[in-house]
Amino acid sequence: MERPPTDTCLVITDGRAGNVRQARALAAAMGFQDAPHLTLVPHRPWRWLAPRIAPGCTMAFGRDFTRALDAPPALAIGCGRQAALATRLLRARGARVVQVLDPRMPSSHWDVVVAPEHDGLAGDNVVTLVGSLNPVDDAWLAEAHASFSILSPLAQPRVALLVGGESDYVPGYDGTALARDLHRLADALRRDGGTLLATTSRRTPVAWCDALRTHSRDIAGLRWFAPSHAGLDDAENPYPGLLAWADRVVCTADSVNMLSEACATRVPVHVLGGDRVRGRLQQFHAALQARGRVQALADLGAPGAPVEPLRETGRVAGEVLARLDLA
Repeated sequence: MERPPTDTCLVITDGRAGNVRQARALAAAMGFQDAPHLTLVPHRPWRWLAPRIAPGCTMAFGRDFTRALDAPPALAIGCGRQAALATRLLRARGARVVQVLDPRMPSSHWDVVVAPEHDGLAGDNVVTLVGSLNPVDDAWLAEAHASFSILSPLAQPRVALLVGGESDYVPGYDGTALARDLHRLADALRRDGGTLLATTSRRTPVAWCDALRTHSRDIAGLRWFAPSHAGLDDAENPYPGLLAWADRVVCTADSVNMLSEACATRVPVHVLGGDRVRGRLQQFHAALQARGRVQALADLGAPGAPVEPLRETGRVAGEVLARLDLA
């Protein structure tokens, strides 16, 4: 079967950055780089029930989704629980559908379900991966390297610091623990030289942002704070440039997405709070450790071994295409 035209592939999410990034990354890797994105507008009570079918659920997401139901795409790629209801409904109208992340229902309601290994989901139509889908590959890094050439004069080694937030899966890693690690990181940079390139997320607590400002005040480089913490609308997040120009990456343990993207680069990755990780997230960290892809902060200055990037998106895309007879 020939691959459907790009305009017949629809990406569907609730608009959350992590879900958008995963769904778009899969669509692009499958050959649908310009697939349109539909952001759902969930309405009560269906937003609470998704992805379960309930009376009137075709009206769950607003007019744009109703139009998509009236003229369904050949293929829909959804990510997140709200999108799982949308893709179920589109499948009933004849679309082929791919659902990213565990929908917490039998996978048979979708043509293909893509889920991280640490979720423990299994089924004949389930494709698993280590970590999360993302766009980071050599071409993506090269484009980011060129787009953020302003970082080129900064002294090496350039250490990219990716700061997430508190998580139930990382108990006890709070502002005090982060401050202690930031102090150690700053000491290492003072000792060895180099530059700190730091970015936060919208989940980063204000206290963590304050700790970052305090402990890196005298360290050369740049700090980017999400607009909600910056006190003003900050400039474009230089996150892609940080990954592209980094000689090493330091990342908090809480975010599967950030760690997956850091590990898709060709530089060493050091984890803050990795020894505190519990539950399903611990399985993900164990998989990274088994591949030699992450290290402790204490190893920051050690000579690095050759790095094999963790890049699952291309493999997953090929498998999904094959399962849909679109390869």
